[in-house]
Amino acid sequence: MVSRPDSNKARIKRHTRVRGKISGTAECPRLNVFRSLKNIYAQLIDDVNGVTLASASTVEKDFEEYGGNKTAAHKVGELLAKRAAEKDITECVFDRGGYIYHGRVQELAEGAREGGLKF
Repeated sequence: MVSRPDSNKARIKRHTRVRGKISGTAECPRLNVFRSLKNIYAQLIDDVNGVTLASASTVEKDFEEYGGNKTAAHKVGELLAKRAAEKDITECVFDRGGYIYHGRVQELAEGAREGGLKF
């Protein structure tokens, strides 16, 4: 029997390694990304106080399209940037969550940059 490596376990290992190096503050929060097969989620997190400052995802009521593609990820990034601008947040640290910077994760980052976030 062939044993496949657990890709999610490897992703969590990468994520914890990165989390040891970066953290967010109130002035420069951490933009965390979680990607599932059907949806994508993004949060701006202040790690000092342990608070989520802003969030956006494809599971929200006003989001009507399919959430598992690149156009949806781009819209989530723009929506998060808009919500961050309302709270006077312009800079953040990007935390890709152990995923490779490709596809939906990359589109979310580009959408956030177009919305006005700098990282």
